[in-house]
Amino acid sequence: MTQLAIGEATPHGATYDGHGVNFTLFSAHAERVELCVFDSRGNERRYDLPGRRGDVWHGYLAGARPGLRYGYRVHGPWQPAQGHRFNPAKLLLDPYARRVEGELKDHPLLHGGHDEPDYRDNAAVAPKSVVISDHYDWEDDAAPRTPWGKTVIYEAHVKGLTYLHPELPQEIRGTYKALGHPVMVAYFKQLGITALELLPVAQFASEPRLQRMGLDQLLGLQPDGDVRAASRLGQFARDGAGRVSRCGESAASRGD
Repeated sequence: MTQLAIGEATPHGATYDGHGVNFTLFSAHAERVELCVFDSRGNERRYDLPGRRGDVWHGYLAGARPGLRYGYRVHGPWQPAQGHRFNPAKLLLDPYARRVEGELKDHPLLHGGHDEPDYRDNAAVAPKSVVISDHYDWEDDAAPRTPWGKTVIYEAHVKGLTYLHPELPQEIRGTYKALGHPVMVAYFKQLGITALELLPVAQFASEPRLQRMGLDQLLGLQPDGDVRAASRLGQFARDGAGRVSRCGESAASRGD
C-alpha cells in the first residue's frame, strides 16, 4: 500500500471502491489526524490524512481492501474546561465504522486522563474499526413489498428471543443467525408476521460494573456506534441479511 492521496470529503467513514479505501473523519478542532492501520499481527502503520474540507479530514489509501483494521489518532488541544481532550496516545474508533473488531472494555489504558492527559498507548487493547464492502449478493431475492394495510410488525430482541429457545442449536442462540433458522421462520409464519423490527442492534458497551461481574447489558441502550450492528450478535451483513432473505421466502420481509 502507498501513501495516502487526498481523496474525497464524502461519504462519511471508510468507503471501498474496488481499488482502495477513502477515509473521512469529522473534527472541528483537530490540528492533525493520523489514520492507523493494523496487520494480522497487530503491527501498526500510520498515515496523516492529507485533505481537509471544512471540518472533515480525508485521505485515500490505494490498495486497501475490506477486512483492513484501522483507527484514528487525533492531535489537538488539551483543554478540559472547553471540552477538548485530544490525546494521540489513544486510538479512536471511526464513528461511522460499520464493523468493529473487539469489545469496548473498562481497561485503564482506554481512559484518556482527567485533569492531565494519560500518555500511555492503548492500541494493544482498543477495539479496531474494520473496512467492509457495501456489496451483498441477494441472488434472485427481492423485497415482497407488502402493502402497509397488510403489514404485521414483530418487534424483537435478538438475544432475548432466541437465547433460551430449546429447539435452536446452542451455538447460534442469541445471534442474527438464529432468527433465520427454520424453527424461527416457521414461528413467524404461523403468527402471520410480515416484518421484523430488531431492537437493539447497534454496537454498545456494557457498564463497567457489569463487566467486572462478567455480565452483559441486555438492553443495549448506550450505543457507541449507531451505524454498526453489535458484533456480539454475529455479522449482520453475513448472518442478518441472509436471515432477511430466508424470512422473505416465508413472508417475513423486513429487518430494521
